[in-house]
Amino acid sequence: MQESIEQYMQTVGQQARTASRVLAGASTQTKNNALSAIYTALQNSETAILAANQVDMTKAHNNNLDSALLDRLELTPTRFKGMLQGLKDVIALTDPIGEITDMAFRPTGIQLGKMRVPLGVVGMIYESRPNVTLEAASLALKSGNAIILRGGSEALESNQAIAAAIQHGLTAAGVPEHAVQVLNTPDRAAVGQLITMPEYVDVIVPRGGKGLIERITNEARVPVIKHLDGNCHVFVEAQADLQKALPIALNAKTHRYGVCNAMETLLVDENVAEEFLPRIAELYAEKKVELRGCAETQRILGESIVPATEEDWYTEYLGPILAVKVVTGLDEAIEHINKYGSHHTDSIITENFSLARQFLAHVDSSSVMINASTRFADGFEYGLGAEIGISTDKIHARGPVGLEGLTSQKWIVFGDGQIRQ
Repeated sequence: MQESIEQYMQTVGQQARTASRVLAGASTQTKNNALSAIYTALQNSETAILAANQVDMTKAHNNNLDSALLDRLELTPTRFKGMLQGLKDVIALTDPIGEITDMAFRPTGIQLGKMRVPLGVVGMIYESRPNVTLEAASLALKSGNAIILRGGSEALESNQAIAAAIQHGLTAAGVPEHAVQVLNTPDRAAVGQLITMPEYVDVIVPRGGKGLIERITNEARVPVIKHLDGNCHVFVEAQADLQKALPIALNAKTHRYGVCNAMETLLVDENVAEEFLPRIAELYAEKKVELRGCAETQRILGESIVPATEEDWYTEYLGPILAVKVVTGLDEAIEHINKYGSHHTDSIITENFSLARQFLAHVDSSSVMINASTRFADGFEYGLGAEIGISTDKIHARGPVGLEGLTSQKWIVFGDGQIRQ
């Protein structure tokens, strides 16, 4: 069996590399035609895709999958409509490939600049969320990359149904069918092969739990754009407008629990804690959110609040649990975020522009916000059309990774007979 997986992955890799060379020279019109054909194929396959998702959901319930993963796995008609809208948005995006910038003449007479080019072949490993299959495929195609997708076993039926529609669209548009390949096996050995094929794969994008990310990072022989956990914070500063802070803090936590940009720790300045905490606690109680607080939070809200442990400050709950800490001011809030956070998304609520600027400068996260919910940290909301992930790395891409994050640049030189003296 191991040998057959090896052979299968070698074939997948070879096919992706061949397709990537065709895509690298494809025109914007060709790529958009393929995406439009995929859109039509998905529309025609909606019933089959939602039925396949129900098969996955039934299995997931029977296997006692936790609520956060169930939420990520489910495809409703509304979410399917959102997938299609995301695809339309990608079609409308400006194609970055071939863009030439920074042109300059050198004293020798040569002219040089930089041209934006595809990465080549992207390998993506992810859990739950079958919508990611379409998002990743559409971004890869628009940016001229071939992509190999390995979803979780819990979403196998959904992913295969989406893959069938994508393949139909590619074929109808005359684009290489192997430009998008969704692995048809849940065997974990396939992942081991995918991340150790630098001759066929140029970059790996893992999305999932810490265990998956650690495995990929430790074992990969291919560069990795990591999508780590989202331990996000909202800091209600002393000069916050509490009428803004209340809905932001509520939305950041309760809009959706099982997502990486949900707030997991609420920080409140001691000067407004007595007024703010009882009001926000009442709103959280209506949503049945369990609060785990520091000693000062317990004093203000009562001993019924669960005492927060050191581990709580590090935890991405992905559920209706929230850690709450009262801090002495901006410096302590920044120190807490940089120590315990995952460098994903953090927000300050304040009317003091100078303090907001300090927060922007000193919080070391891929997205830093002023007076806005962390739930905005999303490729769709950032105008990227979709995202292949949210990178907490500092190199090569950071934050929501859209089209440009799937490209690189190469130097180009224009001469007219010059030779090096």
